[in-house]
Amino acid sequence: MTRIIALSDTHLEHENIPAVVAALARGADIILHAGDFVSAQAYAALADLGRLEAVHGNSDCFELKRLLPERKVIEVDGIRIGLVHMASHGSDLVGAQMMAREMDVHVLVFGHTHRPLIERGKRLLICPGSTTLPRMSAPSVAELEIIDGNVRGNIIPVGSPACNYLKYAGELARDAQGSKK
Repeated sequence: MTRIIALSDTHLEHENIPAVVAALARGADIILHAGDFVSAQAYAALADLGRLEAVHGNSDCFELKRLLPERKVIEVDGIRIGLVHMASHGSDLVGAQMMAREMDVHVLVFGHTHRPLIERGKRLLICPGSTTLPRMSAPSVAELEIIDGNVRGNIIPVGSPACNYLKYAGELARDAQGSKK
């Protein structure tokens, strides 16, 4: 059995990974991060916990955007896993489904929405949510287990539900300004 912990949208400006997240990641065979570490220190702190496979997100610093790819495919025990930051907007998963097919993966792990999601179909689509800035949900990570060529995934809450509306509104405003440039 291979155990994978997937994260996204940690948005840490420092290396202080939440303790529960660090404990889950330390016990995993592989750590996946679907972008928006924000800082190189957060990336380094996660890399220190174990094997880290990651892509950059729209809020990552220049150093991480240079270091990490926009998309990545890894193969684990015969299962192809795609990793990308932006694959879908909101609850519309058409973009994520098309991206998974284009990347020819069994599983697509993505972020950006800050809301945990799992869709089981021909391909497993999974968004781990956010450990620090959840949107209308609990802080969370995703767990993938690969056993005998089969993969299953679930969401693991790592805190109490919160509505980070003011932080979310600020991010929306920054995203809107960034798209005008």
